[in-house]
Amino acid sequence: MNPAGSAASLEVKELSVAYREAPVLTRVNWTAPAAGLTAIVGPNGAGKSTLLKAALGLVPRLAGEVQFFGQDLKAARRRIGYLPQRASVDWDFPASALQVAAMGRYPRAGWFRPLPRAEREHARAFLAEVGMADFADRQIGQLSGGQQQRVFLARALALEADLYLMDEPFAGVDAATEATIMDVLRRLAREGRAVIAVHHDLATAPEYFSHVCLLNARLIAAGPMRDTFTPDNLALTYGGRLPLLERDALRRETVAA
Repeated sequence: MNPAGSAASLEVKELSVAYREAPVLTRVNWTAPAAGLTAIVGPNGAGKSTLLKAALGLVPRLAGEVQFFGQDLKAARRRIGYLPQRASVDWDFPASALQVAAMGRYPRAGWFRPLPRAEREHARAFLAEVGMADFADRQIGQLSGGQQQRVFLARALALEADLYLMDEPFAGVDAATEATIMDVLRRLAREGRAVIAVHHDLATAPEYFSHVCLLNARLIAAGPMRDTFTPDNLALTYGGRLPLLERDALRRETVAA
């Protein structure tokens, strides 16, 4: 668990990324809170997923520096859990739900040795936390989208990390799975851990997260949700294309607050 008052969970300085010479992120400077729940919000193509992948070294950076808890990625790697987008996963891979969850225990137990029984039981406990204990032996390709997301969340939890980077954890899941995921995220926040998640639903962002990073190729604004998630900042983020219904709802929420 990240000690109170320690360094930022994630800090990026002058981060720039391009795909095939097309800029995706331009000189992003952002310091994420050391603990709690933070949403990365912005329109499609804004570079939200790219920000997480560049921080983790999964895509190359044109420029910039990244630190986790004041350390580089190599030094901090075991303190970081990653939940990728479901679309990026090979669901035909011949592994059971328990085997997938147990992958999160290997950094602790060692990659090139059989996983001890105690570590498998840890993985089973995390499956139970996300409501998937009864599906432990089911091949992941036979699970529904929401069930698959729960299994990969269990794998991330099995790392027992200080920081969790989550790429659209609520995408394509049912209401019950969304509620389960939020229960887990709130538990992590209570324990002093940090979660940074790409999030698309503007209506639930203020309810789910305490901090926000508004992104559209560059950093628009970042900070506590109450101060940052405003109609003006959202208009800047979405280029004035924020749907009218969402804009009116956000304005009402701001007034009520």
